[in-house]
Amino acid sequence: MQRQGQVDADGSVATKKEPPKQIRNRPPTKQRTTAVQFLREVRGELRQVAWPTRSEVVNSSAVVLITLIFMVGMIFLLDFLFAKGVSYLFRP
Repeated sequence: MQRQGQVDADGSVATKKEPPKQIRNRPPTKQRTTAVQFLREVRGELRQVAWPTRSEVVNSSAVVLITLIFMVGMIFLLDFLFAKGVSYLFRP
């Protein structure tokens, strides 16, 4: 138990010793980059982007357009059916 720090060498219960607090120095402030350096870094990052091919863009756009048309049609149909149902319930 002495190895684990639970008792001292004489067998008494060990008190928890806190390590001395270290004074943290403030990290030095970074120099601001110029606009030209920023644009160079942006250009370098954009070169690393995996851009989609033309066929991938066309296929993805077609899927989005078809899904959009389907969802608009489904919402229109449900809205129409609910409106007819409510008007049927409350007709004189």
